[in-house]
Order: sequence, then structure tokens, then C-alpha cells
Amino acid sequence: MRTPRRIVLARRRLLASAAVIGATPAMAQQSPWPGGRSVTMVVGFPPGGQADVSGRPFAAALERLLGSPVPVVNRPGASGGLGNAFVARAPGDGLTVLMALSSMLILPEADRIHGRPAQYEVEQLAPIARITADPTVLVVPASAPWRTLGELVEDAKRRPGAISYSSAGNFSALHTPMAMFTAAAGIDMLHVPFQGGGPALTALLGGTVQALASGTGPVMQHIQAGRLRALATTGTTRVAALPEVPTMAEAGYPDVLYLIWAGLFVPASTPAALREQIRVAAARAAEDEDARRALTTAGSPIAYLDGPAFEAFVREDAARLIPAVRRIGRVE
Repeated sequence: MRTPRRIVLARRRLLASAAVIGATPAMAQQSPWPGGRSVTMVVGFPPGGQADVSGRPFAAALERLLGSPVPVVNRPGASGGLGNAFVARAPGDGLTVLMALSSMLILPEADRIHGRPAQYEVEQLAPIARITADPTVLVVPASAPWRTLGELVEDAKRRPGAISYSSAGNFSALHTPMAMFTAAAGIDMLHVPFQGGGPALTALLGGTVQALASGTGPVMQHIQAGRLRALATTGTTRVAALPEVPTMAEAGYPDVLYLIWAGLFVPASTPAALREQIRVAAARAAEDEDARRALTTAGSPIAYLDGPAFEAFVREDAARLIPAVRRIGRVE
């Protein structure tokens, strides 16, 4: 009696996953993932932002590990929503992965708040691994008159709507922490959205806007070079590379807590055995010395969370951020 084809294929997937799990690093470098074809990593933002800064070194590590190309494809638009939706609808064949930011948890809720259909639902994307997790850093030009967060707040209260800040789009990972801050401080600042963190940073460096809340990676070199001044961070503790910069809580805003994390996702339709194969590859790539060095140098060191731990983190972060988005409400 012949074994049904679907059972044969399932057995093959399980055996392939087991082979990768048990392989030595040298063996893993010879293992195709899957079928020897290239794996595309989608980033929903233009080059230069946190997702791109995290994604490219990690994609390069996966290439070295798998022996197959892992091109990074930028699909910017809708605060990252277009790229997220593209992967949510992609076949679950392991050939398309997403490097998403924390904003992916709240964009569907933001769509509902504005009375439009959600581009995707979070449940359409399966979490594989968290790669980085940094607080945002509120930065201003070094030439700006504000040397502390308190001075910025005082000026914004004197001149409602006169001080502008850029972001990667409405409810993006750069907009949400600023919206949380301005609401907590009771100030009105002009929001100028762009298609990604790279253009938002360019606008700040070019003098188009006066402030930005960014992940540490894209702005650290500019802080160290004296082009930007950091006023506060949105984490629970101070950033090791910026020990003199207070947290929002230390500055008087304990509810302004936001981590801009970057994580690897696949379509939820991806079979469990293939997800496990991808998870094992991601765990090994996170140990790649070149990737770790590149991300640490960029000011965004690897903060790896694997499989179930990342799934639990995603649920907890969504439970905290979605109510915050509802409090922010409609953004015109």
C-alpha cells in the first residue's frame, strides 16, 4: 500500500528540520533553506531606519549560515503596513520572511480607529525571533536651544504647534512614543510623517524638523559626532552608550515606556516543521560574530528572544501598546 503523498511530504519536512537542528555549524552552511532557493527578507521601510539597520546584518549572517542568498527588499509605505501585509499574504513556504518593528502590533488597531479596513491582522504573522530591542531616543539638533527635556516642554507650552518632529508615519515605531510623550507632557508639537526612519532622520539633520524619537542604531553615530543631542530615552533603564541621558520616567513621565524592537516573522500559514527550521537558523545567525559586531557598533546590540519567549513578549507588548494607541485616538 502506497503512503499518501501528503504524509511523505510531511515526513520529509520533519526530517529536514531535524537535520538542521542536529547539524554542526559547518554542516548547516551546506544546508539549503529550503530547496536551495533564495530567501527574501522584507523590510516595510526605506533604507536607513531601525528595521533596515537590524535586518541587513542579520540577513548577511543567514546567508553565511545557509549558503543561500538572503536579499533584503524594502517595501515602504503606510508606516510599515504595506510590507507587513505583503508578508502576511505570502505563501508559507519559508521563502519570504519579515523583519518587522514593534509598530506592526498596533497598525491594524490604528486602521480600525480611523474607520478603514485593516491591511493585515497580527495573527497572520507568526513570530520567530526578536533580534534587537532598544528604547527610542528623543534627539534634537546640537544647535537647538533645548539642553534638557524640561526645556523642550517649557518651550512647546509657550509655542503650541511651533516645534515639529518627524516620524516614519502615523502610528509607526517613531510616532507612537512621541505621541505618548506629548500627551503625557500636555504639549502640542507638529507631527511631520515620512515613509520611514531614514527619511525622518534626514529631515532632522537637514533642519526640516526640530525633533525625532528614533531607535538608537540610526542616530548613535550622529550623537557621537556632535550633530545631534539626546534629551531622553523611553526604556526602563538608561542606555549603556548614553549614560548621561535620563529615561522618560526619570524626567517625570513614567508612563512613556516604549521599546522599538525588530523581530523576524513568517506567514502564519508556514508549517510548524518549517517554522522550526527557520527558528533554528535564526538562533544560529544571532550568534554570528560579524552581525553582533555590526549591530553593537551601530548602537543596537542583539537582544535575542527565541520562539515561545518571543511569542509571549509579543502578546505582552500588544496588551500594553494597543490601549495606548486607543488613548492617542485618530491622527489626521
